[in-house]
Amino acid sequence: MPEDSPPPHPCHHAELPKLNRAAGQIEGVKRMIEEGRYCPDIITQLRAARAALRRIEGDILESHLQHCVADAMSGNDAQDTEQKIAELKELYKRFYE
Repeated sequence: MPEDSPPPHPCHHAELPKLNRAAGQIEGVKRMIEEGRYCPDIITQLRAARAALRRIEGDILESHLQHCVADAMSGNDAQDTEQKIAELKELYKRFYE
């Protein structure tokens, strides 16, 4: 890889089976609704799907911090470091406040 090219993004293929399971949970919720299942059962399944997605989100965020952000911080490009910090601030504002 040439020195001036950015590092590649981390691979998230390991998340695909987890996403498939979460998608299966959502499909299950749809079936439960179609079948007129009991509300607390549906809510329980929805919470499980949300928890699965939160875990995937956390894994991808951790990977981003360990690879993308760490690479930017360890380099000599102050602009890249500032950009990564700005990205993290924006993510936090958008999703965690």
